[in-house]
Amino acid sequence: MKSLTLLPAVDVQSGQAVQLTQGIAGSEKTFGDPLAAARRWQDAGAEWLHLVDLDAAFGRGSNADVIAEITAAMELNVELSGGIRDDASLERTLATGCRRVNIGTAALENPEWCAKIIGEHGDRIGIAIDVKGTKLAARGWVREGGDWAQAVDELTAAGCSTFVVTDVASDGMLTGPNIDLLQQVAARTGAEVIASGGIAQLDDLRALRELVPLGITGAIIGTALYVGNFTLTDALVVAGD
Repeated sequence: MKSLTLLPAVDVQSGQAVQLTQGIAGSEKTFGDPLAAARRWQDAGAEWLHLVDLDAAFGRGSNADVIAEITAAMELNVELSGGIRDDASLERTLATGCRRVNIGTAALENPEWCAKIIGEHGDRIGIAIDVKGTKLAARGWVREGGDWAQAVDELTAAGCSTFVVTDVASDGMLTGPNIDLLQQVAARTGAEVIASGGIAQLDDLRALRELVPLGITGAIIGTALYVGNFTLTDALVVAGD
């Protein structure tokens, strides 16, 4: 069986590493220097880093300098998310040297643009599918959009190679990933599906690893690492043994 790729998360707000609960502004727990966090995950053996500019995602500012500094300091693959909604912001983000850019709100508000940039940049573009019930969530998850299944179908047809799927209700809650949602997304696309939200224990990673043959190939881990539910070293063993 192929390994499950793990992507430890560093979410940046006001220059600090934080973790939100269900993506709600004001719910954050702060964990200090984001560069130190990123180096900690790299030193533990991570091959990918999930790096998010929360202020840009919420449309209330930017941590672009911090994000660029972290990306430049990493030897692993970095995927960047947060506030990338047009050609200018996309080019700035790609210029950091990141391996992949995740497009969230723009996928919902401008699917034609998403199709265009997938055509131009291929697998350097991932699409973040953030789900509340059956609907897409947008702009820092403060409002709802269209049906997630339609978005997956349209963007798969456009050539999207990676979907990052977050169940908003699970995010930061340590209640386990939404396996049903992940399987439903994987069944609609030949793209790789990365699970995000709810991972709380090593058994959650074992369950996701069983789904790798279905196309659920990666998992983003945030709160569980920061609060010490398990170590990244142990998680990498579970994901790859």
